[in-house]
Amino acid sequence: SLLRLHFHDCFVQGCDASVLLSGMEQNAFPNVMSLRGFEVIDSIKAKLETMCKQTVSCADILTVAARDSVVALGGPSWTVPLGRRDSTNANEAVANSDLPPPFFDLVNLTQSFGDKGFTVTDMVALSGAHTIGQAQCLNFRDRLYNETNINSGFATSLKANCPQPTGSGDRNLANLDVLTPYSFDNAYYSNLKSQKGLLHSDQVLFTGTGGGTDNTVNNFASNPAAFSSAFASAMVKMGNLSPLTGSQGQVRLSCSKVN
Repeated sequence: SLLRLHFHDCFVQGCDASVLLSGMEQNAFPNVMSLRGFEVIDSIKAKLETMCKQTVSCADILTVAARDSVVALGGPSWTVPLGRRDSTNANEAVANSDLPPPFFDLVNLTQSFGDKGFTVTDMVALSGAHTIGQAQCLNFRDRLYNETNINSGFATSLKANCPQPTGSGDRNLANLDVLTPYSFDNAYYSNLKSQKGLLHSDQVLFTGTGGGTDNTVNNFASNPAAFSSAFASAMVKMGNLSPLTGSQGQVRLSCSKVN
C-alpha cells in the first residue's frame, strides 16, 4: 500500500505528496476506496515533528517509506535522494488522466510511462511491484470472464470471490501474485508466463509469441538480480519526477492538509 501511494503520488504532478491531501486526488477513480497506508505516513510524520520540527517533508517520507517497505518484504534497496518539498494543491483531474488503469494494453502503457520519461524496460520493471499487494474484483472481472489468455484453473479459482454480475463483490480482493503474495521477488514474471497475470495490464506484458516485452519478462523471470537492479533504477527515476525543491511548496506540518 505504501509503494502504491508513492507511485500514485509521483505520477500526478510529481513527487510532492499531493496524494496525501484530504479529498481531491484521493477521490479520483484510481484512488477512491483503494488507497491505504495514510495512517502509517501520519505516524512517521508525527514522530519526526517531535524530533526536528518542519524539516522532513511528507513527500520525502513517502519516498523513503516506499523503499523501506520493499526492503522489509525481501526486495532490493536503493539510495533515495532527499530534499523534496510538499505541494499546496492536488489535482483530481490529472489523477484520473495520468494514472494508467488496469484495462490498458501495451501501447497505452508504453505511452503512459513514456510520457513520464520511462523506458519500456522501466515500465516492465515497475509493473513488477505487482509481486505484492491486491486488486479489487471490479478491476479484473472482465479479464476473468471475457479473456482467453488466462490460465483456466487460475480463472476458476478466482470466480467464486468475483462473481460475473457487475456490482456483485466489486470490492472483493485477490492477490496480484498468486505464487508468493507477501514476498517482494520476481515471481510476478513467472505468473505472466503461465498466463496468471491478474490484471489485463499485467498479462499484456507477455504474449508468448516473442514480441512486445516478452524478452524482458523472460529475463526478469529467470534472473532475479536483473529484475532487482532494473526495479531499483526505475524507482530512483520515479522518485525524481518533478520534485518541488528550494523555496517551492512547503514542508507540511500535517501530511493531510496544507499549513
